[in-house]
Amino acid sequence: MNVILIADSGSTKTEWKIIKDGIPKKSFFSSGINPYFLSVEEIYTLLKKELNEISGYTFKKIYYYGTGCNSDSRINAVREVLNRVFSTVEIFTGSDLLGAARSLCQNDPGIACIMGTGSNSCFYNGSVIISNVSPLGYILGDEGGGAVIGRKLVSGVLKKQFPKEVNDRFFKTYKLTPAEILENVYMKPFPNRFLGQFVKFISSNIDIPELQDIITSSCDDFIRRNVLQYPEAKILPVHFTGSIAYYFRPFLENLLIRNNLKIGIITLSPMENLIKYHLTKI
Repeated sequence: MNVILIADSGSTKTEWKIIKDGIPKKSFFSSGINPYFLSVEEIYTLLKKELNEISGYTFKKIYYYGTGCNSDSRINAVREVLNRVFSTVEIFTGSDLLGAARSLCQNDPGIACIMGTGSNSCFYNGSVIISNVSPLGYILGDEGGGAVIGRKLVSGVLKKQFPKEVNDRFFKTYKLTPAEILENVYMKPFPNRFLGQFVKFISSNIDIPELQDIITSSCDDFIRRNVLQYPEAKILPVHFTGSIAYYFRPFLENLLIRNNLKIGIITLSPMENLIKYHLTKI
């Protein structure tokens, strides 16, 4: 029996997909895993708790793509945990960006972009990532990511930059005080996840011009400061995966057209096409 496990881990959640004899089975979900912020023991505890249903499986191979897996030490840390949880010898661990590139481009060259809680991009030659504009995280970069969009919204609300009805609707929706917002941003863990949750407010009220401006400016920042830095973007398709790209697709496509860029595929999640990629390698 040939059973493999594919994982795609972002800042907010991780999707685990079992492939049995070439047939995709049920997906399982756990919290996002980032070795920048979690120790080996913390990741192990999280997975044992949240993946109890599948921790007893024996997998022939595991393919794990995750945020924060961009150095040998962090890749090895995640691989060590996966081996402890699943007792699988053959484990491939790579960055979420490589997972996105394989999902979006398959074996063809292209520009692969992530726009979820965070954002990232690369030029992929159909086999490996050739170049990457550093995303820099939600404080210094991550243009077009949910955390940055949420930060713009919250900042505008707290500074009363929007019409009063927008502010009133925001506080009615979330029932947070300004003091509680500041505490979550500056004193509690995972402020990027906290800020990213507010993108739903924009999506639900996208008819409001000021909220449209946040999305337009954020997508424009991502294209200008990331995509256009790749010379190859002038001739290759530009692909996207992630909730921001997917749900705000019309805004993104308008800006791509305005910049004379070739629109590639836009997916909500890398998983479906990652499965396709790996099934061709079996």
